[in-house]
Order: sequence, then structure tokens, then C-alpha cells
Amino acid sequence: MTKIKPTISRRSFLKSSAIGAGALAAPAIVSTRVLASSGELNFMGWAGYPVLTEKAFPAFEAATGIKVKFTEVPDQDTMFAQGKVAIEAGGVDMAEPTIDRWGGWNSNGLLQPWDASKLAMDNYLPGLADGSAGERSRSGDQLFYVPSNWGTEALVANAEAAKLSNPPSLGDLFSADNQVVLRPHSALAAMGRWLDAQGKLPRPWLDGYSDMAAMTQLWDIALAEAIKAKGNVVQWWSGENEANAGFTANGAVLGLCWDSTGFNLRNDGYKYIAPVEGAFAWHQGFVLMKNAVNAEQAHELAKWVSTAEGAALWATAFSSNPVGKGAGDLLSPDVAAYYAGTFNDEALSKLWWWPEQSADFIAKRGEYADKYKAA
Repeated sequence: MTKIKPTISRRSFLKSSAIGAGALAAPAIVSTRVLASSGELNFMGWAGYPVLTEKAFPAFEAATGIKVKFTEVPDQDTMFAQGKVAIEAGGVDMAEPTIDRWGGWNSNGLLQPWDASKLAMDNYLPGLADGSAGERSRSGDQLFYVPSNWGTEALVANAEAAKLSNPPSLGDLFSADNQVVLRPHSALAAMGRWLDAQGKLPRPWLDGYSDMAAMTQLWDIALAEAIKAKGNVVQWWSGENEANAGFTANGAVLGLCWDSTGFNLRNDGYKYIAPVEGAFAWHQGFVLMKNAVNAEQAHELAKWVSTAEGAALWATAFSSNPVGKGAGDLLSPDVAAYYAGTFNDEALSKLWWWPEQSADFIAKRGEYADKYKAA
């Protein structure tokens, strides 16, 4: 299974800057060329990230004249389901899944390719739109996916109350000493990777992403082991708001959550920690609906997010990593310092990129997640 191999470290572009977050709120320089592409855009993306509506979309509108109508959804399954509805009913021009999921959109007839001549492919940082990531963004010679931001899923831990191994491990999520908040399918993958690292699986965990028979064999094992430890789960999450609530309302001291969750809780006594097995890493981007009414405007948003300012704003909204060259110099110093404090060179080298996941795999994965929750 091909993994994305980033060719640039976070710290080389997540640099603090005297410009700071305040500059990100300033409107982009308006170009007469992009002003010609005014109108509206129906965009479907992730809920729980207010900077998108407070800063990113207004800056994009100031730069292009294009007003974004934003449909917020909590998770990828909901996004995909609404995409299937929209292909019949309309109302969505573009959406923002992850690189491992767009293939299911395409195989269900939801997408049309991007016109690369209307984008600015040279704007992207190395390794995000080219190399193996670029290969995974295409079907044949057609480009179906362009990056918007990237980040990780790792350990969010209460600095005082969480009981962690030395070094911290995915296995800590399944310790009775820790009350935890988990996303079901990620937790099962964490269990599988933890068992794999200990040599307790009959074959490599990655085999299950390319072979459905191997998937059943391996996920049966992971499910059985995860159920044994389920008593320490105090909250399931599927989106940002639920993940935060697991800690702030339901007493979790440890979780496997997005980097944005750790960032949001960083001033409340929580740390974001890469496990010794490597943090899960995700690559998020834009797809163009086959029945898009505002395709030109969709190209403008995708292109704007590849610019230094657009990429920095988008990454700031998600407390994640930008995709555009020069964006690191515009990031909030707070965000830059947060990532630099989590990922040293060793942690970066161990990033575990979510592999390609077919529609059959996703459906079966959902069955395992449901069994885990119901057990």
C-alpha cells in the first residue's frame, strides 16, 4: 500500500512570525483577474471550525468577489451521504474529504475532474500535490483532488491525570488507568497498530487495507481486544465538538484525537503527544461535484487556498498544517509553536498516513465500529 511520503518537515514551514495571527485577518490583495470570477459558491465542509466563517471566507470574498455558502457537516460519512443527495438535488459545488476517501466519491459518480490549468499547482509545498500524494489524487491522467491542509491524530492527554507509558504508546488508550475519548474506527486501527508493533498479529496491519480477507482477519482480532478494554471509554466522538466534550464535560484524561482538539485544549492542562508507534496522519483536500453549478468559483477557492495567505488561513482554521509555499511565515506563532513542541524529527519520521480505503473497506470498517460501540 502506497503511503504519502512528505519531503519537507513541519518545522521547516511551521515557523513563527512577527506577522502573527492578526495579519491573517487582513483581506487578501485583490487582483483584477480574479475579480472577474465573482458570484457564489456552495461549499460543503467540516463543522466546528469558526475561523472559516470568521476570517477565511471573508478574506476569499475580498480577494475574488465570490461569496461562499457553507454547509457544515460533522464527519466524512455525513459528508459523503450528503454528497450523494446533492448529486440529485444540487446545492453543493465542492466538498472537502480526505485523500483516502475521494475514490469512493468518484466510484459513485459524484465527481468531475479539476482543470489544472485553472489552478496554481506550483503553489503547493513539495510532497502534498506531487509525488505519491499527487498519484493518489488522480484517476488516470485526470486530477480529482487538490490539497487544502494536513494534520495528525494522536494522543491528547491531561498532563497531570493521564497514566502514560515511557514513551507514550497507543496502548495507553486501552489501559484501565485512563478514562478515554475515542473515535471507534480510529481506536480499532490504533489497537491493530499497537498489536502489530508488538508482533501479536498473524500478518502486517497494513495488509487489511488492500485485501478484504486480510481485513476481516485482522479487524476481528483488533475488535476482540478493544472490546476487552472498552470499560474505560467515557465518550465516543465523530467530530470536533464531541471530542472536546469528552474532556471538558465527561472527564476523559486521554484520547486519540485530531491535533486541533489538542490545540483547543492546550491552555486547559492538556498536551498533544505523538505515540511511539507514530501519529496517524491525514491529508485533506477539495473535490469538485459532477453537477457543480459554480465550477469556476470552485476553482478559484481551491487556487486561493494554495496561496500563502489562503493556505495559512485555512490551516489556522483547522489548527493544522498549510499546503501553500510561504504560508508558514503567516501562521500564528501560537499554532507554529504548538506543532514544533509536538513533533521532533523522530516523531515526523514515524507519521502513519491513512492508506487508501475502498468503499467496501469503509462499509466493513463501519460494521466493526458499530460492533465496538454496541458491545
